[in-house]
Amino acid sequence: MATSPLTSQPDRSAETAERRFYLYLAIVMSLTIVAGFSIHLAMGRSTFAVPAIFHAHAFVFFGWVGLYLAQNILIAGNNVRLHRRLGMLAMAWIPLMVVVGIALSLTVVQRTGGPFFFDKNQFMFSNIAHLLAFAGLAIASLRARRYSGWHRRLMLVAMAILTGPGLGRLVPLPLLIPHAWHLMLLILLVWPAIGMIRDKMVTGRVHPAWFWGIGFLLAMQLVADLLAYSDYGIALTEQYTAGTPGAERPMAAFLPPGFTL
Repeated sequence: MATSPLTSQPDRSAETAERRFYLYLAIVMSLTIVAGFSIHLAMGRSTFAVPAIFHAHAFVFFGWVGLYLAQNILIAGNNVRLHRRLGMLAMAWIPLMVVVGIALSLTVVQRTGGPFFFDKNQFMFSNIAHLLAFAGLAIASLRARRYSGWHRRLMLVAMAILTGPGLGRLVPLPLLIPHAWHLMLLILLVWPAIGMIRDKMVTGRVHPAWFWGIGFLLAMQLVADLLAYSDYGIALTEQYTAGTPGAERPMAAFLPPGFTL
């Protein structure tokens, strides 16, 4: 059933249960992202007084969150026709997210050097790597849309990547220095882990899409680390931030003087 086309109906009860499971997970993931940003806004750690690229990023990325949630609602309600039409919008939305996401990442690196609990070079390269991993998995999911098992699992791994910033605002990352980035990566993998556990409980096996999705993300992270911590990566980071406020902070993660949680 996991790899059958959307149009086939060998076991409607199992398919309905699986669609509901992914809907519930989509709701929790979406709420996690909203909660992370909302809490920081309420605490005064975030502000709307930022350059236009921040607002464009918020519109585009929260637009994707809404689209992902809508798609799960539609398919859980068996509205396959509208689900497929919105899938065409998703295909056009993905490259927009990559462009806006990279633009924001580079802006942040020059404005602040990135969050202090991440190494500056790691933040610059890994953010881009995660955006590309998201795009690759999301596009692969859309190309495999005739096969629901691959489609929904690859898309969930792609969506899991986007929960990183929301989760990161709910976890005390300063306490995780100097491994904050990699530990955050492990934390966001809880979403596909939940899917893998359900697969094992319901079907007795773990769908291979999980291994391909998680493996691709980890491979992209490895490439980012190799680049970021190479002489080239460090020099490029220094060159890109030279003459900007981002150059004033250390390359390595640090705790600002007097910092308290």
